Amino acid sequence: MPDDDQFQDLIRRVRNRDESAATELVRRYESAIRRVIRIQLRDTSMRRVLDSMDVCQSVLSSFFVRTALGQYELDTPDKLLHLLTSIARNKLTSQFNRLHAQKRDMRRDNAVEDEAARVPDLASDPSAQVSAKELLEKVRGRLNAEDLYLAEQRALGRSWKEIAEEVGGTDEALRKRLTRALNQVMTELGLDESSTE
Repeated sequence: MPDDDQFQDLIRRVRNRDESAATELVRRYESAIRRVIRIQLRDTSMRRVLDSMDVCQSVLSSFFVRTALGQYELDTPDKLLHLLTSIARNKLTSQFNRLHAQKRDMRRDNAVEDEAARVPDLASDPSAQVSAKELLEKVRGRLNAEDLYLAEQRALGRSWKEIAEEVGGTDEALRKRLTRALNQVMTELGLDESSTE
């Protein structure tokens, strides 16, 4: 199977919530994500509050939820890497802004007590896998019927063009609609900052 076919198969399996595919994706991309995070965390005061592993797990959690709900069109490994590193940068920027907006004393050795300001720590163990499934169900439960339908159809592998032909509108408008809906729900749940449209 050529590399492009292998990559598409991996993304399809991730979209279908295949745990071995998720493990493979993490194995391939975790070090690159953490490297970007460490580069961005040059400020030692930020490093006291944020850990690269915590941010990485938060990036992957957001990615897996949004992928399972059909948000992303990923056709190459480079696009996936760009998306993951963009999510990481966005999360770091949001955390930095949130911490400074709250006028936190970044020189303290203590971690931030406010749970809403913390990046979720999702370890790679069975309880984290259960939490990820619960998180996906929480997000699905907050989507309205139309947006949930879009997410379900994308998760089934249908293209935006096919869905647009069925429900009306343009493929781009539907893609943006789902992105906005997911951004809103993930933000309401305190799980996501900004994401690429």
